[in-house]
Amino acid sequence: MVTDNGVGSGGSAGQVGGNGSCEPELSDCLKTFGAVLKALREEARLTQEQFAPLVRYSVAYVAKIEQGKRFPPRDLLERSEEVLGAVAGRVLGAAARSLTRKAGLASWFRQWAGIEEEAISLYAYECRAIPGLLQPEPYIRAIFERRLPPLSEEQIERQVTARLERQQLLTERPNTAFSFVIEQALLERHMGGPEVARQLLDHLLEQGARRNVEIQVMPLRQYDHAGIDGLMYLAETPQHEWVGYSEGQQSSILITALKDVSAMLQRYGKLRSQALGREATVSLLEQMRGAL
Repeated sequence: MVTDNGVGSGGSAGQVGGNGSCEPELSDCLKTFGAVLKALREEARLTQEQFAPLVRYSVAYVAKIEQGKRFPPRDLLERSEEVLGAVAGRVLGAAARSLTRKAGLASWFRQWAGIEEEAISLYAYECRAIPGLLQPEPYIRAIFERRLPPLSEEQIERQVTARLERQQLLTERPNTAFSFVIEQALLERHMGGPEVARQLLDHLLEQGARRNVEIQVMPLRQYDHAGIDGLMYLAETPQHEWVGYSEGQQSSILITALKDVSAMLQRYGKLRSQALGREATVSLLEQMRGAL
C-alpha cells in the first residue's frame, strides 16, 4: 500500500481531529466497493483502459478506486450505469451505500487526493514547506528523514514513491490550471542543505515554465499580507464547485461550506496580488540559485 500523508510538508493529512497513524490501513468498505466495480467491469469484458474513458476518468484514477485507495466521485455511479447497464448500476449503488467516511487520516486524505486528480483548477498557498506537488525527490527525502517519530527506511521509501506518483498530475493534466504561492522563507531555509536547495530551485524553475503552472514567491518583507490564517489549498471540480483543504499539527480538514470556501478564495486572490509576479519570481529564483 502506498499513501501520501500530507499535501505539503509530509505531515498528517486527512483527519478532522485527533491522532492518526502514518501508515493507515485501507477501509474495508472502500476495498469492497472497489472489488464490486472491478467485478462488474470484468463481467462486461472491459479492461481498465477501455472502461476509464467511457466513464470519463483516467485509467490511474479508476485503478485506485478499484484498489480501495480513493473514494468514488459522485458522478461515477451514474456514468458506470450508462456503460455497464441498469442491473450493474443497482449493484454498484448498493455497494456505495455501505461506504463510510471515517474521521481518520486515510479517508480524508484519499478524498482530497481524489479531488486533486479531477480538479480543473488547483491553488495552493504554503508557509510551512514547498507544496508536495512541487517537491523534487531530494527535498521529499529530506522531509521524511527528519520526521518525528522517526520513520523506517521502508516507510520513507513508500512515502517518497507516493509523493512522486502524485506529482504526475502536473504532466497528466495539462488542462488543469495550477497556481502556487510560496513564502520566500521556505527557500531561504535550505531544508536538507545547499545541494538539496539547489535542486529545489532548479525544479521550481522547470515546473514554473509549464504553461499551466504559475509559481509566485511571497517576499520576506510584505507589510500587507492576506495569509495570516495559514496555509490553504483550493480546488475547482469539473462541476465548477470549489472545495478547500487545510492542515495543522496532527489534523486536517476538508472545507466545503460555501461561506468558508468563498473566504478562502478571497484570501488567495489577495495573496496572488501581493506576491511577486511570474517574471519577478523567476528572476528571484535564478538569483537565489546563483548565490548557492
